[in-house]
Amino acid sequence: MPVLNWKHHTLIQALMSRGPLTEDELFNIFADVTGKNPRGNKRELNDYLLKINKELSYVQMEMRCCRNQNDGGVCYGLVNTVPDEQSKLGTKYSVPQIALFKGVIEAIVQDVTALGSISNIDALNIRLENQVQNGTGSEYQEGPSQIPPALRNFSMSQKEKTLDELVRDNWLCHTPDGAIGLGARSYLDLRSWFNSSGIPSCEVCNEAGVKGKVCQNEGCTARIHHHCLEKKISHSRGDIVCPSCGIQWHRGVAKTEVIEEEGDPNGHIQSQLPAGSKRKRLRADTNIPAAAFGCVSSQGSQSGSSRRITRASARLS
Repeated sequence: MPVLNWKHHTLIQALMSRGPLTEDELFNIFADVTGKNPRGNKRELNDYLLKINKELSYVQMEMRCCRNQNDGGVCYGLVNTVPDEQSKLGTKYSVPQIALFKGVIEAIVQDVTALGSISNIDALNIRLENQVQNGTGSEYQEGPSQIPPALRNFSMSQKEKTLDELVRDNWLCHTPDGAIGLGARSYLDLRSWFNSSGIPSCEVCNEAGVKGKVCQNEGCTARIHHHCLEKKISHSRGDIVCPSCGIQWHRGVAKTEVIEEEGDPNGHIQSQLPAGSKRKRLRADTNIPAAAFGCVSSQGSQSGSSRRITRASARLS
């Protein structure tokens, strides 16, 4: 008798055809095919997932769940578990498109304010040559003639189309304020990489704090996911203090602070900020695994020498 039946197959097909599903979406599908509601008792659902993952392990894939740091909701998806060269062959994205995606991730995870997003302008102005290694294993740092034509000729309109495609495929998302953030698929596929790349962990759940609140103490790197902080506040009757340095955290949302940031003399806004820039960046390992682009993935202007941007203040009001 087969280990997996049509009910297991239906769950797998739903994730393959629709992409990442929210917890409610998966629960509804599970209830429809099994006649059992997993909201009251997840044991039945967990048994299904264990059997599915045991079989998927033979093709180096798994059904995974994680929290989407944009809204704190749980999401489920199919991910590739082996970051090798062969996994790159299954992607539908071109080299310039992957370079753009890597640049967006790098800009987001290196932001010490943990906004979890970058502006659309910053995303469009990412230098692709900084994301692709040449034959010697280093980045292209020579003149324009040394940069591959595929990267050099990748136009702004192509970047815009790529960002839209990445949003449709759930690798990226549009935030309420019009910025570019990470989508559910990125949080699923890159979860292990986030946790091992030097990004400070959430002081509550110990997952990488890509998006969250940061400690108001400038010398402290502690951060807490928004949804984790809300839960912590709801269960606390007294003051909230930083788990790392002990400084008091005031209840409420983060303030928005306007700062000046030096830009390129020619008005080009770079994602790779020069040394001495006023905007602090987190040093993290940005060697994104090939599995992130594997078979599962087939499913206004500014100028001048400076610009004004907004960021979440480290102070909590």
